[in-house]
Formats: sequence, C-alpha cells, structure tokens
Amino acid sequence: MATPRSDGKRQLRLPRIVFNAPVIITYTILCFIVLMFGFATGGSSTMKVFTCYRTTLTDPMMYVRAFTYVFGHKDMTHFFSNFSMIVLAGPMLEEKYGSKRLIMMMAVTALIGGIANLLLTTSGLLGASGIVFLFIILASCTSFKSGSIPLTLLLVAVIYIGQEIMTGITAHDSISQLTHILGAACGVFFGLYFNRENAPKQE
Repeated sequence: MATPRSDGKRQLRLPRIVFNAPVIITYTILCFIVLMFGFATGGSSTMKVFTCYRTTLTDPMMYVRAFTYVFGHKDMTHFFSNFSMIVLAGPMLEEKYGSKRLIMMMAVTALIGGIANLLLTTSGLLGASGIVFLFIILASCTSFKSGSIPLTLLLVAVIYIGQEIMTGITAHDSISQLTHILGAACGVFFGLYFNRENAPKQE
C-alpha cells in the first residue's frame, strides 16, 4: 500500500497484521505449546493431562482430561492434519457466529466426545478431530433458509459421517471414529439451531 508523502513521493507501507480470529488463533497456539511441552517431557505431560482415558471415579484428573484432550496431539503430523482445517474454516465461522458462541460450541463438542469416550471405550483419546468435524458441518450451513435444510449439509453429513461409520466397522486403528461422528452431529445441531434465528424466509 502506497501513501503520499509531503514531498509528493509515495511511501510504501506494509499492511498491518490483524488479530482477526482470537478464538481460533489462541486455540492453535495453545495446542502447539502443549505439543512442544509433550515433546520436552517425552509424552508424559500429554498422557497425564491431555489424553482422555478411564481411571477411577475418585481420580479428579479423569474429569479434567474429559475436556483437555482437545488440546493434546500425538505428533506434528496429527497436529497439522487437524489444524489445516481448523485455521481454514475457523476464522469464517468465528466471524459468522461470534467468539463466545464458537467457544461454547467447541466446549460442548469436546465434553460430549470426552464423556462418550469414558463411558463407551477403554482407549485413550486426544486431539482436535471432533472440533474439525464440528467445523466441517458448520461450514456447510452457510446457505440456510427458514423452513429448509441445505442440500450441502445433507451431502456433507452423509459423506463424512458415513465414511466414519464405515471406517469404524471395517478398520481397527487409533483414530476415534466415535468422536468424529459426535463432532459432526454437534455441527448439525448447532448449525440448524443457530442459523434458524437469522435465516431468511423461504419464498
């Protein structure tokens, strides 16, 4: 960007960096710090604080980890695979729904995934993949109209949820398909619920 100077010449000014999506940026930075701390402790901090798994009902950390697991990641590949989608769709969603509402949706999705993992499985769970699926579904609700359901929402739900169901049936890996499905289900609920308030009437 060039601006005129007093001597008539133009001075080149670099555009300033804007903190445009505080929730997404802060979440990304926190998860990266947790990952680096995990490397520094040989994975001990990630396992003790940022991995959701069942212990005993008297263990207070079990309840803490039912939420904090969304900040933990196994390695850089795991981190980048999740946040390549989060930083792509997240700013648009934060602008659309607002920071407070987006935090609420992320927190509810995290807790539902954590509680389901404690109740239904005995495996450890970590990572932001449930949040990723929440964002994927929310991003497909941009053309919502009152009294209708966007076809894109149905297609995305069938493709992503169907894929996770099939993978859960045919494969046995370390990825929690249950968390993905629940994240997508939360996206369907929140997308339809919050968009119906301001949706234009269908003519």
